[in-house]
Amino acid sequence: MIGTAWRLLGLVALLTVVLATGTPTGRYLLRAGWEEGKILAHRRPITDVIGDPSTSPATQSQLRLVLDARDFAQRLGLAAKRSFTTYTRVEHDTLVMVLGAAYRDQLRSYTWWFPIVGSVPYKGYFDFPAAERAAAALRQEGFDAYVRPTAAFSTLGFFNDPLLSSSLHDDSVGLANTVIHELTHNTYYAPNQAIFNESFANFVGSRGAEAFFRSRGDSVATRQAAESWEDEKILGRFWTSVYDQLDSVFRAHPADRNARLAARDTIFRLTRERLIDSVGPLLKTYPREALARARLDNAALMARRVYHTDLDLFDSVYALSGNDLALAVRRIIVAAREHKNDGFAGLRSLVGAGPVGSRRERDAE
Repeated sequence: MIGTAWRLLGLVALLTVVLATGTPTGRYLLRAGWEEGKILAHRRPITDVIGDPSTSPATQSQLRLVLDARDFAQRLGLAAKRSFTTYTRVEHDTLVMVLGAAYRDQLRSYTWWFPIVGSVPYKGYFDFPAAERAAAALRQEGFDAYVRPTAAFSTLGFFNDPLLSSSLHDDSVGLANTVIHELTHNTYYAPNQAIFNESFANFVGSRGAEAFFRSRGDSVATRQAAESWEDEKILGRFWTSVYDQLDSVFRAHPADRNARLAARDTIFRLTRERLIDSVGPLLKTYPREALARARLDNAALMARRVYHTDLDLFDSVYALSGNDLALAVRRIIVAAREHKNDGFAGLRSLVGAGPVGSRRERDAE
């Protein structure tokens, strides 16, 4: 009986593979599953890596920081599960290349659909040349396409995500931010709302890193985390202003694509000047040279908006919660669930409710 069950299971798995390999999405998911399997197969307990004599003192210190940040995240109410208790060494500093695309004459992202997460405005590639080929194909079809590297990603708690060696190239503030950011995704992720999910995680990761280092009495790292978050908000406001400008000119020429494209090129030219001359001097942690080489097109703008939308709204909830981050996180998740198709509407309801909030929010706390 057991042998028959295993043969049936094997047949189902074989049929699934055959069907999956017949579609581009199926082949993509199989490749992603294979790569994730390799990552999971090579996990080692972080405590073992710390105790290994061959591990450098610097790496040991970083790994201890990860465990401490993980414990702190749980104090914020985040669902750590067994994530970040193991470590996997990967071959490259860049783990995945992320592709984003957008219509050239519309503020509309090109999206991909995947099981569980729904439609998302980005697609990660373990095969770096494949990402560039996909971007080139989209450009040939008339889209803007933008490829950027990332050193980490989340499986949303479906697997016990290990810390990856590619994340250790960040500084202490960035490393703590990454841990708390990814554990936010473990805790709450709304299907088809990538912009809300990532902006929320940006807020929790940034404010969480600040609170984490404050709890350790590290004033230097606390200040760096706080300044980094202020820079994120400044950039968020700036990208919103560019978005609004483009939206205005696109609406002004609904039937004239050439006029829309000409206006967009003018706006991006002026955006470069504003970014360097007006925004740059306000930033404390963002390298000025990065502003000079920042890619400016609709795909890059929409990609930045994924992580930088309405950050001040999140901070307003934080202030209304008495700067209690754990409370703010709980309130935001409750409100997002109440407005399941629009997490930002949930945020606006919280800001309108003030520091006391609804009875339902108080009960959830």
